[in-house]
Amino acid sequence: MDRYLDLDGSLLESRHSLLTAREICQQPEVWRKAQAGIDASRPRINAWLAPSLAAPDLRILFCGAGTSSFIGDTVAAWMRRPNLTSGACNIASVSTTELTADPAQLSAHDAPTIMVSLARSGDSPESTACLDLADQLLTNCRHLILTCNGEGRLAREAQNRDDVLCLMMPEESLDSSFAMTSSYTAMLVSCLAIFTPDASQLEQAVQWSQRLLQQGNAAIASVAQRGFGRLVVLGAGCLLGTAREAALKCVELSSGKVVATHYTPMGFRHGPKMILDDPTLVVHMRSSNPHTRLYDRDLLAELRQEGRTGAIVELNSASVGGIVAPAGEDAPPLDDAWLSLVYTVYCHMLAFHTAMALGVWADAPCTSGEVNRVVRNVTIYPFRTG
Repeated sequence: MDRYLDLDGSLLESRHSLLTAREICQQPEVWRKAQAGIDASRPRINAWLAPSLAAPDLRILFCGAGTSSFIGDTVAAWMRRPNLTSGACNIASVSTTELTADPAQLSAHDAPTIMVSLARSGDSPESTACLDLADQLLTNCRHLILTCNGEGRLAREAQNRDDVLCLMMPEESLDSSFAMTSSYTAMLVSCLAIFTPDASQLEQAVQWSQRLLQQGNAAIASVAQRGFGRLVVLGAGCLLGTAREAALKCVELSSGKVVATHYTPMGFRHGPKMILDDPTLVVHMRSSNPHTRLYDRDLLAELRQEGRTGAIVELNSASVGGIVAPAGEDAPPLDDAWLSLVYTVYCHMLAFHTAMALGVWADAPCTSGEVNRVVRNVTIYPFRTG
């Protein structure tokens, strides 16, 4: 049987962790397929987007439930940078879990809207509810759906509706395991390929991540085996969404045995830093932006000088997990949106090796059944305006 994350497949299977390991490892190739899928559909995508992008007061709203919402956090923050997007006055990320509970904020500014719905299964109650709420509350809303499941309700909504465009992710991205890994990064790559394409940056991220997956396991497993009980992940700008994903993944794959949280590096000083103690691991995602890096540098120096935390792992644009960036005269450093892919792979590996160290079944970490792959038992209540 094949090896994944430097572990024998038969061992992984016996510990109910084979699916997760395989889905983490397949990510770089899934990204290439996702990029190819967007490229093949680009004429259709551009034609569908064109009428909306021409509106001077357009709002682009990224929506997802759970892990899927972190994709929007990353992409929206990245797209708000100068010269990356034209024509859109408002780019935001709001989770479907928030919009379902408080729909009034959706209609507070009834401008032409593209709602980008991001979903692995497309069957989460909140994801489908938000599509209905947008149709109910907005006079001009079109839906761009990115999903990994062609049989889900969101995908079915695209049938026979001109105002809905559904883009399917590569087949492999429909994770069979509990945690979203390749589904998360496939949809992230696809969003970037649609709105801010850069094939050369993606290819660098692919090559770097492949090397990390092949050569970085011993160092990452060593960190996981320290037995940390808390994890703090820090990231600024679009890396805050990546930090959210990293923290949740460690909570999920450790079955809650590791308590994880996320902050911006500057925001961490304003109270949250009090949680630091010896069992705490800090993962700091340094930005590639020269200005942001100054603040990253200062906080790292402060944390190291104070010495209040058990360990600090720095991820940066030169080295991740001891694996250096691909060398090349014509290869500029990765921008943060694309760097986030490499950081995500590192954090997926860390979460997985933590599960192995704790004896948790990564494929089914919640054996009691209280938390499920697709959320259940959610009652959606009709929203009555006025």
